[in-house]
Amino acid sequence: MTRRKLRLAVLYGGRSAEHQISVVSARSVMEALDPGRFEAVPIGITRQGAWLLPARSPLELEAAEGSLPEVEAAGAEIALRPEHATALSAPGLGRIDVVFPILHGPYGEDGTVQGLFELADLPYVGSGVLASALAMDKAMAKVVLAQAGLPQAPYLVVHERAWGTEPERIAVEVAERLAYPVFTKPARLGSSIGITKVKTPDQLAGGLAAAFAHDAKALAEQGIAARELECGVLGNDAPEASMVGEVVPGREFYDFEAKYLDESLKLEIPAPVPDEVKARVRELSLRAFQALDCEGLARVDFFYEEATGRVLLNEVNTIPGFTPKSMFPLLWAASGLAYPDLVARLVELAVERHAARRR
Repeated sequence: MTRRKLRLAVLYGGRSAEHQISVVSARSVMEALDPGRFEAVPIGITRQGAWLLPARSPLELEAAEGSLPEVEAAGAEIALRPEHATALSAPGLGRIDVVFPILHGPYGEDGTVQGLFELADLPYVGSGVLASALAMDKAMAKVVLAQAGLPQAPYLVVHERAWGTEPERIAVEVAERLAYPVFTKPARLGSSIGITKVKTPDQLAGGLAAAFAHDAKALAEQGIAARELECGVLGNDAPEASMVGEVVPGREFYDFEAKYLDESLKLEIPAPVPDEVKARVRELSLRAFQALDCEGLARVDFFYEEATGRVLLNEVNTIPGFTPKSMFPLLWAASGLAYPDLVARLVELAVERHAARRR
């Protein structure tokens, strides 16, 4: 008997500053899907928030040299209907079996669409509402991770309204609690967007302004002379950790351009670090994944301070990049799970979790 293909809605684009990375990730996922097992249904979300059955799929989108593609505002618009058994309705859409939300950042990685699919009783890839929201909000994630005993670098949370009324007090607090250089970043964004290396106190205002352009809550984090290590986690109740990789940026630090547009970036897999460091990273990755109640997948990022041997947790990404240069699929490929099998496994995990919750 021929097994019925799963109709997989690939949700991409979105309203966040990470829109373009999402489009590239979606293209890579669709290229990797086994056509004998899956029928891909691309659903694009424009920067303005319109949900579309696009006139052209991510596979057909191109971008000018030095930039990344975007969702085109052309196609059949989808009505959002969080009712029994369906969240999405449009002429020609048909049945959806599973949703793969490849949406990085706010309105996609932060529990918002996860809540929509929970209401609609649709299986979806990745973590649920709480874990997604926690991991997206770096300030709140740090509280939970600290409670679980996970080592992290010193930091300070700065709210835009407080900075607007008491900048001198906050500047003093940053100087007292942290040592320059520090890094400023939006609390609820990814892909290293809005991050600034603040080398001196007079640069703090500019760094926070760049962060506040994306979020009303920012972090000032202690700068550390460290190597950047990353590990992939896969699974639901019994998660597994991939081998460990190292990011070697060609720029001063790992910002958006270094991640996606800089050809000098190097990803070393496995990371050339001692075995005990790799083991520590894998152990902490699983602990962080479970502390935040993650499911499906995550990429966990670390700082390795060679001078002291310390391994410090940086952040947990519940929908990591899936571009050809992204660490998560490369880590799993090096661990023996090729990209097409990785995507299929993620869909299986989504179906398993949905069935378990229904029971």
